[in-house]
Amino acid sequence: MSGQGRRSKHSKRAVVAAVVLVAVIVAGIAWLRRPPPVEPPPRFTGYVVSDNVYLSSPVAGMVAEVSVVRGQRVEPGTPLFRMEPTSGQARADQARAQIGQTEAQLLARRSDVGRARASLAVAQAEVDRADADLARLLAVQRAMDGAVTPQQLDLLRATVARAHAQRDVALTDVTSASAQLEVVRAQLASGRAGLTAAERQISELAPVSPVAGRVEEVLFQEGEWAAPNAAVISIVPDARVKARFYVPQARVASYAPGTVVAIACDGCDAGMTARVDYVSSRPEYTPPIIYSLETRQKLVFLVEAVPSHPTRLLPGQPLDVTPLPPRAVEVAR
Repeated sequence: MSGQGRRSKHSKRAVVAAVVLVAVIVAGIAWLRRPPPVEPPPRFTGYVVSDNVYLSSPVAGMVAEVSVVRGQRVEPGTPLFRMEPTSGQARADQARAQIGQTEAQLLARRSDVGRARASLAVAQAEVDRADADLARLLAVQRAMDGAVTPQQLDLLRATVARAHAQRDVALTDVTSASAQLEVVRAQLASGRAGLTAAERQISELAPVSPVAGRVEEVLFQEGEWAAPNAAVISIVPDARVKARFYVPQARVASYAPGTVVAIACDGCDAGMTARVDYVSSRPEYTPPIIYSLETRQKLVFLVEAVPSHPTRLLPGQPLDVTPLPPRAVEVAR
């Protein structure tokens, strides 16, 4: 090989080496300038909880009727069940009868008071007349000595004393009749209070739903005997359904009350959110329920959030909880 050929071959190798070097440098610069990898948002596994409302009867008795079934939607005022009202109805009827008798006694006592006051008015008029007659007779005696005899004065004074005594008796009768009237009025008020209590108890034997929600359990059926204050119907109120999840202590500051998070569950509609309303003040070492977490933190805080669509969630249902981006938070608010 001639010297010129060797130089040409070396020249080609130098060009290739230069191109490779430039490519390596460009690739290195591109690698150094690459954007940092985007970390996926943290995802927490939670579940749905609820504070149920339990409806019961204040007294023991037989369940006469159940108006709802498990899973049924109810609104405030929806009839739930009815207990056998025999004992309560008997007390109400007895109270009504007692009130009728007392009202009759009240009319009689009012008549007694009216008569006593009329008698007092007559007796007072007699006192006024006798006092006036005695005053006139004494004036005549002072004006004309000897015009009035001692017998006349004694007779008139006796009349005055008798009139005052009769007036005092009439006044006592008015006081006594008025006191008896007040006693009857108190009895009537007590009877009416008893009737109100009996009617309230009857209404409590047939309660209606105090909230909007879903019937979770029917604990007693028609014909069964329920103890006093034993729950007959259990309702999951819409306003008391919450998403519960656990946040590692390193991230708990980002989930203060008012924070909006995204929630998702199998088969649920997309775009559901929840607003944090409670963060536990004490950490736990492990949640009471763990469905599946890729990584588990030893120290976690319980967090509860109110869902935007509580009627679409069921207690115990697993949830995935993730933070919302700032723009989505503004839309959710």
